[in-house]
Amino acid sequence: MSDMPKSIEIHEEGPREGFQIEAGPISTGDKIAFIDALSGTGLTEIQVASFVNPKRVPGWADADAVVAGITKTPGIAYTALWLNEKGFLRALEADGLELRGSISNCASEGFMIRNTNRDRAENIRVQHNQIELYAKHGVPIYRGGIMAAFGCNFEGEIPLSRVLETVQETLDILAEHDMTLPVLVLADTMGWANPLSVKRVVGAVRERWPELRLGLHLHDTRGLGVANAYAGLEMGIEWFDSSVAGLGGCPFARRDGKPAAGNVCTEDLVFMCDEMGIETGIDLDRLIEVAEMAERIVGHELPGSVMRGGSLASLRAKIS
Repeated sequence: MSDMPKSIEIHEEGPREGFQIEAGPISTGDKIAFIDALSGTGLTEIQVASFVNPKRVPGWADADAVVAGITKTPGIAYTALWLNEKGFLRALEADGLELRGSISNCASEGFMIRNTNRDRAENIRVQHNQIELYAKHGVPIYRGGIMAAFGCNFEGEIPLSRVLETVQETLDILAEHDMTLPVLVLADTMGWANPLSVKRVVGAVRERWPELRLGLHLHDTRGLGVANAYAGLEMGIEWFDSSVAGLGGCPFARRDGKPAAGNVCTEDLVFMCDEMGIETGIDLDRLIEVAEMAERIVGHELPGSVMRGGSLASLRAKIS
């Protein structure tokens, strides 16, 4: 365990990811109360809304009202997602958001076409435009992401060579603007990763670009989210996206219409790190309460495990 980090950064995506995919309707007031509760757990970043076409994503038709209604806690970055210039300009007008620019690429063109309606050439053009838009408004590039870095429901296994080509393409886009990337997040968008493939992909990217900071965006589609996070920890990864209670899920990862689990569950990840002495800065018991709140809001069971078993720290305190 000597290579494991002493602490990790957790970037909470539950509100945006969860309320984007839930059938709903979920009231604006419930969304605000949920985000306010998350603000009391020790998280330092919460992705609170998605500024997207309300006809395509009705769950975030009230994004402006939610952002306006939440109580902003000092020390927490409240961030949002957008997919185009129109969404970005809406986010720009929102009060209290910390705008963090990102660029996105995908190791599977088949998935990219289905997810964004863009082929590779069009996506490169869009990313250049995004970077210019960020520069125009003084918004820094915060992260880059490689979707489907571990496998794809439409193209199957993704060759490691293609992952590396996609990373290079992403870095080249930034280089044309004299920019570097603070962190590159490798995403297991459809739940194809396993601990060995996490180590293989992370290791190959790190060997090629040792100076590049890496993060992981892991989905729990097939129950390996925490196992894959552990593999990432063993590789020294200290940046993770996650989702409280396991909210969310990629719509393209569904089988026979059944909903797929969302991102790796935040409280499960925090519990594992707590037990191994890796600092997260998060109050696990308060986070469990918020996970239970999430189930009440969406009206059905969510896939988190620790929210049912509780933390061992609280149990140890009772026993002693």
